[in-house]
Amino acid sequence: MARVTIPSGRYIVAVSGGVDSVVLLNLLASRPDLELIVAHFDHGIRSDSNLDATFVSELAKSYGLKCEIKREELGENASEDTARTRRYEFLREVTKKYSAKLITAHHADDVIETVAINLSRGTGWRGLAVLDSDVLRPLTCFIKSEIIDYANNHGLKWREDSTNDSDKYLRNRIRQQTNNLSGDKKQKILELWTRQKILKKAIDEEVDKLIGEAPAYSRYFFINIDSVTAIECLRGVVKARLTRPQLTNTLYMIKTALPDKDYYAGDGVKISFTSRNFTVELLK
Repeated sequence: MARVTIPSGRYIVAVSGGVDSVVLLNLLASRPDLELIVAHFDHGIRSDSNLDATFVSELAKSYGLKCEIKREELGENASEDTARTRRYEFLREVTKKYSAKLITAHHADDVIETVAINLSRGTGWRGLAVLDSDVLRPLTCFIKSEIIDYANNHGLKWREDSTNDSDKYLRNRIRQQTNNLSGDKKQKILELWTRQKILKKAIDEEVDKLIGEAPAYSRYFFINIDSVTAIECLRGVVKARLTRPQLTNTLYMIKTALPDKDYYAGDGVKISFTSRNFTVELLK
């Protein structure tokens, strides 16, 4: 595996204790121009998850790095979405605390799994432009087998998460199918993912031009453009807080709501109407 290509700076490294994040930390720790802080979130889903936290704490210490750990008691019935949301809330808190950027250990197979999950959920074209944010993911050019080979060749130790074998979680069920894809098919998906991220950026830039500046937006504009474009523009207005069904309902309200009416679209989004315009307030 090649040297990870990220600029010098301060970074929060999300380390679960699994092989992916252990390899990521090893690669980053070889860079003297990086200031690293290890962050570990213990969901409290497994009875032995405290052992992961202890492992990560000792691993950080072996590299001479600071380590931030938080435990929550989500319980064994916690959903994947809840666990992911709480983990990222913690990681964002640590990132803000240290005025740093966040790095995670997602790799090429994670990308393929996430694309498959989103397509199975009917997320539309944006479901192909996954893992596209301010989070750095330098391992997305490597497949899982390369990561395991690196760990073995460098004598690294890691923790195995027993929930990875459970059919309870959608990602695990999807993984059983994507693991059987040929190398060529995986490469085509990764190429499509790269193109979709570029397309997404271009679309978002055009949407910003169309919707203009807050706080007031023209109801006439949204009423007279096609629904697909209107949904994309509305998504930009609400800062991507709403799901597609919520956006569809909000567009209906833009077309039909009486003046002086307030509409709560969901996830802390409040829409207020006049006869000509509407304003958006993000309540949380």
